[in-house]
Amino acid sequence: MDSSSLENQNDLARPGSLRELANVAIPLVLSCGSLSIMHVVDRIFLSWWSTEAVAAALPAGMIQWAIMSIAMGMATYVNTFVAQYEGAGQKQRVSESVWQGFYVALFWGGLLLLGIPLSSTFFHWIGHAAEIQELEVDYFAILCLGSGPSLISMVLSCFYTGRSKTMVVMWVNLASVLVNMILDYLLIFGAGPIPAMGIKGAAIATVLANVATMIFYAVIIFARHEAREYGLLNHYHWNQSLLLRLIRYGFPNGMLFFVDIIGFTLFVVLVGRIGKIELAATTIAFNLNSLAFVPMMGVGTAVMTLVGKRIGEGRPQLAVTTTWKAFIVSTLYMSVFAVIYVGLPEILLSPYQPEVMTEEFQQVKQMTVVLLRFAALFSLFDALAVIFGSAIRGAGDTRFCMIYSLVTGWAIMVIPTFLIWKYANEKIFGSWTACTAYIGVLGFGYLIRFQAGHWKKMRVIEDHFSTTEVEEEEQEQSIQEALS
Repeated sequence: MDSSSLENQNDLARPGSLRELANVAIPLVLSCGSLSIMHVVDRIFLSWWSTEAVAAALPAGMIQWAIMSIAMGMATYVNTFVAQYEGAGQKQRVSESVWQGFYVALFWGGLLLLGIPLSSTFFHWIGHAAEIQELEVDYFAILCLGSGPSLISMVLSCFYTGRSKTMVVMWVNLASVLVNMILDYLLIFGAGPIPAMGIKGAAIATVLANVATMIFYAVIIFARHEAREYGLLNHYHWNQSLLLRLIRYGFPNGMLFFVDIIGFTLFVVLVGRIGKIELAATTIAFNLNSLAFVPMMGVGTAVMTLVGKRIGEGRPQLAVTTTWKAFIVSTLYMSVFAVIYVGLPEILLSPYQPEVMTEEFQQVKQMTVVLLRFAALFSLFDALAVIFGSAIRGAGDTRFCMIYSLVTGWAIMVIPTFLIWKYANEKIFGSWTACTAYIGVLGFGYLIRFQAGHWKKMRVIEDHFSTTEVEEEEQEQSIQEALS
């Protein structure tokens, strides 16, 4: 092999290279993809059980996610702290960040249990059909029990994603998905001594899978050398200053999650008021779109991690390179799914079809085919929103993301959807037009913010912990002079 080939290989392995992005992103894409498949399978099983069950699962699941989203956003943001401290070479701070995230998850997990006794009143107020309300209450109440384990699992996963050790996360999620899918089938339809529980069984399977995920991470962390290397058993103390910084940057990130999901939840609730057919079609269309969108979140997490690491190292320009490479790859990926949504809707919908075709499901199917065309369009905007939004949040620009998402979500999607539901004739298609417009404006807004470059001067860690490229070069030069 000649010297130019060796040089090219070295270039591929450098920070900011496509290979570095792929090494971090591919396991996360597979991990998120497995979670997406899990949700799709869950909805397929429920569609076999009844139209009411699959219609109830989306609004109840989204509302449970909405009340958990602030805490989940804070838990997820532990990833940025870990990435920036790892870039700055501060292993003790990495451990302390994980523990502060654990305390936040523990507190919120207990707090979210208070939603269970209020579920009946809340879903009655929403006003869906009576048979759907009952199923929504059951599904929501059981899911709330898994909030704590889910949040703790997210914090523990950040110990690996923040350090670019994403293979561990992939294997844990694959194992958890397998557990969930097996339990899903057994508990929904019953087998042997296990009674058929329908939508309750689906919720119980999700909770048990969350508990299994938490256990998997705990066992791996403390069985491997990382626990000793990073002093995880020594740096568990409450660190007020670090906790306050986690809240300062993590809370806006959590609020971003909240305003985003609450916007989509209100969208789904309003669609549900149009009718059961419209709600079921929207559920299936969003479910199928998750096949493209959820794996994209893996790329977003990789971008957030690498941007955070570059900020910790003091090399933001490398973060720019990584972000643009991620955007190009993501756009190509989402374009493939857009073509599938438009060209092969019958194949995508075939697993949802019950054994005996009903007139009701035929209506759902016809409407879903049209909604998938909207999904094909906004999936391209999703690439903008996920990649550039993740990049600026990886540096610490969470407040802008929160405010911008809140303003655009309500002004472009929620309020127009309400007016369409109340006054327009084409309610369902008008609502999806508003949803598509919101995602487009969100994506381009994040792109403009990224290009402005304010994020390059931000960081969530203490200034004296950050290294710079000049310092690194001086250190390397000193080492070489000492060796010579």
